[in-house]
Amino acid sequence: MIFGRSARGAAPVEPVTLKILVAGGFGVGKTTLVGAVSEIRPLRTEELLSEAGRPVDDTAGVEGKHTTTVAMDFGRITLREDLVLYLFGTPGQDRFWFLWDELATGALGAVVLADTRRLEDCFAAVDYFERRGIPFVVGVNCFEGAARYPADTVRQALDLDPGVPVLLCDARDKESVKDVLVGVVEHAAATAAGRRSAAAAVPT
Repeated sequence: MIFGRSARGAAPVEPVTLKILVAGGFGVGKTTLVGAVSEIRPLRTEELLSEAGRPVDDTAGVEGKHTTTVAMDFGRITLREDLVLYLFGTPGQDRFWFLWDELATGALGAVVLADTRRLEDCFAAVDYFERRGIPFVVGVNCFEGAARYPADTVRQALDLDPGVPVLLCDARDKESVKDVLVGVVEHAAATAAGRRSAAAAVPT
């Protein structure tokens, strides 16, 4: 699938809009990712971390984080004139997972954002999308000072299927995030094509 602008002089087309989820553990960079790439001012539902949440919010490794998403982040990006992505960042803490089912409704695919210092924090998101058959890619957010690992090493650590793309990215960088989103769309399209082929091969 090639992404680019439509031909000059072509009649304007009604864009296809697709829903993409951005998931992962607490403090992995989901809000940053949505904000870096959104062409509109992102909608954020962040609240300050409270004393009441200290027993359940694990801030190990993200001690400098003082806010948390309590519902979702929302942004929009136009990949080309006829293709627009709506981005929905999910909350990372366990106590907000009841929101995931509603956010996942109608989603084409997802990005599971991972931090190599805390890979276990994205296990729940990987399991969620695998169980629901939602195509996803793993975006490894390359934090400064964090060890860099080859994609295959991350794949093995997360026990991913061979077909799940693992992409290194910087959640602060627009072009880097765009590459991950293009990867989601292409992976979802390939997954859908594979399912259609498998269904057509089943004898009626």
